[in-house]
Amino acid sequence: MKEIVLDTETTGLSIRDGHRIVEIGCIELDNLVPTKNIFHIYLNPERKVSQKAFQVHGYSDDFLSTKQKFVEIADDFIKFIKDKKIIIHNAEFDIGHLNNELSLIGKPKINNSNVIDTLELARNKFPGSGISLDALCKRFRIDNSKREKHTALIDCELLTKVYINLIDQREPTLNLVDDITNRPLTSESQLDYFKKVIIPSEEELLNHKNFLKKNLKKNHF
Repeated sequence: MKEIVLDTETTGLSIRDGHRIVEIGCIELDNLVPTKNIFHIYLNPERKVSQKAFQVHGYSDDFLSTKQKFVEIADDFIKFIKDKKIIIHNAEFDIGHLNNELSLIGKPKINNSNVIDTLELARNKFPGSGISLDALCKRFRIDNSKREKHTALIDCELLTKVYINLIDQREPTLNLVDDITNRPLTSESQLDYFKKVIIPSEEELLNHKNFLKKNLKKNHF
């Protein structure tokens, strides 16, 4: 089953105040294992970044002014997430902003039935405990030292590991990207998702059979 782990960064919190998306990051999972497919884009929000948002992600107006607008990448984004479950931490925020962007250009909104909110999963699993992404990384002993700023792709990388732990699956022991330049680690030698199966030799099978025959006869009453 293919899923998409998704995160966004914005110019500010509220859509009602006209805030827009400045970054989208997505990592595709196939049966919980990251694939080579990553969608990552910086966007020109066509407005200024609030001071509070700048302190969170560090993307300046000058940096974003040269990037593509959402309308230019919308079709590629829609194609990337099509027919896949979307994993988001605090989905109400990200989906709200994404659906606002889609509405502004006359595109269909994302259906909430296709979304899994890890914030809700964590709230149900650990009632009364910290359920921020940082708190969950600490709980599951996930290294989040790279998260000096809230950037979409790093947050997706961390959320992938958090999600796997939240649903009680064994975490793949690999780094999703070797750095923020989006070079995925794809070598099969780096995957440690399934336990290795060791097939016994014919000699070992014969020795085992003789051992059972000898000892079962000895202990028979």
